[in-house]
This record gives sequence, structure tokens and C-alpha cells, in this order.
Amino acid sequence: MSKNTRATVYFDPSLLKTLKIKAIETHCSVSGLVGDAVRQSLAEDAEDLEAFDTRVHEPDLAFEEVLKDLKRRGKL
Repeated sequence: MSKNTRATVYFDPSLLKTLKIKAIETHCSVSGLVGDAVRQSLAEDAEDLEAFDTRVHEPDLAFEEVLKDLKRRGKL
């Protein structure tokens, strides 16, 4: 079992108040909630990087061409 390391994180007061309320209501610590959120964010980043790797050989689309196509198809 690994030992947790302490870190200082600064929150906007209203965000911290909300986080503390959620911790109480979910029977979890503020530290646990923050750790879960960071792990989730990093997992999403890993998924994004994997998606980029699988699509690396797809052609690039110019933003202007995508807009023109959306307008042509009545999506904009």
C-alpha cells in the first residue's frame, strides 16, 4: 500500500464550501473527492491521447472547409 503525499491546493471559498458539503453528503473526505477528480481528469487525458494516436493518419480538415460544409448542409 502506497503512502499518500500531502499537497496544498487553493480553492475559491464558495467552491471549497460546496466541496465540503459534498464530502459530508457522500461520506467521503475532501481529499478523496479531489483525488478522484484528478484521477478521472488524467484518465480522460489518457483516452484523448489514445484517440489521437489511433487517428494520426486521418487527413487534416481545414476549419474554413468544415464551416462551409456545415453551412452547405444547413447545419449553421
